[in-house]
Amino acid sequence: MTAQGNIYGINGPIIYLKGDSGFQMNEMVYVGTGRLVGEVIGLTSERTTIEVYEETTGLKPGEPVAGTGAPVSATLAPGILTSIFDGIERPLNAIQKESGCYIDRGIHADSLDTKKKWHAHMTVKKGDRLYPGAVIAEVPETRAITHKVMVPPDMEGFVLSVAEDGDYTIEEPLVTIQKKDGSEAILSMTQKWPIRVPRPVSRRYPASRPLITGQRIVDTLFPLAKGGTAAIPGGFGTGKTMMQHQIAKWSDADIIIYIGCGERGNEMTQVLEEFSQLDDPRTGNPLMERTTLIANTSNMPVAAREASLYSGLTLAEYYRDMGYHVAIMADSTSRWAEALRELSGRLEEMPAEEGFPAYLASRLSQFYERAGMVQNLNGSEGSVSIIGAVSPQGGDFSEPVTQNTKRFVRCFWGLDKNLAYARHFPAIQWLTSYSEYLTDLSGWYETNVDKSFVEYRNRLVMLLNQESSLMEIVKLIGSDVLPDDQKLVLEIARVIRLGFLQQNAFHKDDTCVPLKKQFKMMEIILYLYEKCRALISMGMPVSVLKEEKIFERVIAIRYDVPNDRPDMFDGYKKQIDDFYNSVMERNA
Repeated sequence: MTAQGNIYGINGPIIYLKGDSGFQMNEMVYVGTGRLVGEVIGLTSERTTIEVYEETTGLKPGEPVAGTGAPVSATLAPGILTSIFDGIERPLNAIQKESGCYIDRGIHADSLDTKKKWHAHMTVKKGDRLYPGAVIAEVPETRAITHKVMVPPDMEGFVLSVAEDGDYTIEEPLVTIQKKDGSEAILSMTQKWPIRVPRPVSRRYPASRPLITGQRIVDTLFPLAKGGTAAIPGGFGTGKTMMQHQIAKWSDADIIIYIGCGERGNEMTQVLEEFSQLDDPRTGNPLMERTTLIANTSNMPVAAREASLYSGLTLAEYYRDMGYHVAIMADSTSRWAEALRELSGRLEEMPAEEGFPAYLASRLSQFYERAGMVQNLNGSEGSVSIIGAVSPQGGDFSEPVTQNTKRFVRCFWGLDKNLAYARHFPAIQWLTSYSEYLTDLSGWYETNVDKSFVEYRNRLVMLLNQESSLMEIVKLIGSDVLPDDQKLVLEIARVIRLGFLQQNAFHKDDTCVPLKKQFKMMEIILYLYEKCRALISMGMPVSVLKEEKIFERVIAIRYDVPNDRPDMFDGYKKQIDDFYNSVMERNA
């Protein structure tokens, strides 16, 4: 028997029930005659507090509240990929067919299509002992991803009966098992899992492999590990969303979960349209075949925005349990924090810095801590990598969301508005960004790319830092007073900025660059620097070196050398040698 109650008070998305209603903490409830979806967030002997995930306009005291006896949960089954959900996993396409372009209050739609049949290939037989996470069937969910139907994490037993290979809906029984207590349980393709509870794993691994994105400043200077966490803070127009698009399209993650949390409606529309049209560079099929979108725009109810991150995390952990590498794009955690602030204000909680609740840091840590490279219950390996965009007001990185996020992420890609306005993209400021994964990943780079990779990377960063120091002098008294060796540092740093750090998302070769080419580009730039430094030490002025246009030719490598032609770099070394010899002969 589920609990019942009546509305006593209403404060925006927060409603109160008087007395002990019999509900459980975090229980999902239906509020009012319109049966709006809500969640119990506070219980005392005097009152029950519920947050409602839909617009509460028109609710009146005295209307009924009905419990479901279960927490707010995500439905996990084939059909998640290619779908577009709102913050509480309601399918927007199905809702549009029922209510048109606007979401009606109290509308109820199954998260996944319960009538569509999926072809299941059974992987177990009668008499098998099944443990939590064991794969009982394989279903081709899309052309790119095979969905593995698993035993729920809280269940185990012996197989009593198995369905034949064939076509089934997500609710039809596939396997019957006998549990430890002797009772029987029927397994279908569907699982339910509470969104606020992390799915269990066997063990967690330290960072050891990079999430390769094809973006040079990320892969080379500030790498992110698979199972790692990264923040992309930046003001309006600095390219946070575009950066996430590039990573979603080109990274070597198997599955992308894109959470549009509190963003503008027109921006989310652009994401939906672009992702639907993009081709997956790995398979040639539409990118949506390995992508799920969660759209919770700024004009949607604020409580559902708070839940959307947990919904996306639960979907990601589910595919991780199958052995896939999943990347979550959360755009943006600032809007999520603003939802927390509004709900906290409605609950009359004591505000902390800038009005955010005192538990902001705790909630952020709970979100980012669910990332990781793990061994699943079934012995497979999978990972969840989280890339959260942060939108500080006015681009002020000292505000609470950015500062608290820095405490829990190990990779910080700070976007700079001056770089963005100068059309330098990605607009990641190399002087303020960092990655704590570099040491963990150095062994992987040495084994899989080149043993000099990290050394070359460090030399590039050193040159960029030297340029920053020299520019302080140049701003005061001009560049003419600098000695030629320092002028050369400025010139090589310009080559690094324009030829390596800057990247063109619309060029077929420059939009995504393999690590081998990234290494070769570093090698050529540093080879040019060594040769020029040798000439400077012999008394050659930088002005003479610039006459040969060799610096421009090296900058143009990013366009002139196709990604599948690393052999062409030998020709550039020869050009630099010829340049060196010609300068020597001309000034002998």
